[in-house]
Amino acid sequence: MPLILLPGLLCTDALWRAQVAGLADVARIAVTAEHTRHTDIGAIAAAILAAAPPRFALAGLSFGGYIAFEIMRRAAHRVDRLALLDTTANADPEARGKLRREMIKQAQMGRFLGVTDRLLPQFIHPDRLDDQILVNEIKDMALAVGRDGFIRQQTAIIGRPDSRRDLAGIDCPTLVLVGRQDLLTPLARHEEMQAAIPGAKLSVIEDCGHLSTMERPEQVNQALRDWLAR
Repeated sequence: MPLILLPGLLCTDALWRAQVAGLADVARIAVTAEHTRHTDIGAIAAAILAAAPPRFALAGLSFGGYIAFEIMRRAAHRVDRLALLDTTANADPEARGKLRREMIKQAQMGRFLGVTDRLLPQFIHPDRLDDQILVNEIKDMALAVGRDGFIRQQTAIIGRPDSRRDLAGIDCPTLVLVGRQDLLTPLARHEEMQAAIPGAKLSVIEDCGHLSTMERPEQVNQALRDWLAR
């Protein structure tokens, strides 16, 4: 099964490194980089679809989930199955949108710092803050995306539509997965998505924050393997 993986904000293909290695026996995997190249979520989805096979499985984490919803709106008939990890179908509340615009302005002024020690508690479980290998991988991803990529990503996120109205129309096998301690897109949002998508399965990864694929790769891989076999 072709499987397209969609990274999140300030993330590269390193976000999915453990999944590419761990699921190679059951899926032909491609990780997109289009999520850093456009300022419009529709343009991101269009570029991914243009390069994708006629039918494929699709998994997105965080911002990758927002892109997955747009792909479903445009070409649901091509998506064999869908996995939504640590994401939300909700549009940004006004305060979050204001914060994103402020971060764009700061980055444009040359103050792009990537993922700092101050921001890390929002991304990973508190118990992992002393894991220097994980922390350095996260910081390296952010620096690889860079200031311009970050500005493009935030601009696309601000402009995304609310996807809650589309959930009831999703009719492919769907996995909704979240780290129990995810602060950015909490469990309650995933419970709402699971309830709204017909037949969706909810998987909660224990002792895990927002970047579940990197924090708890074995548990995430097992949930994805089960999803691919459905």
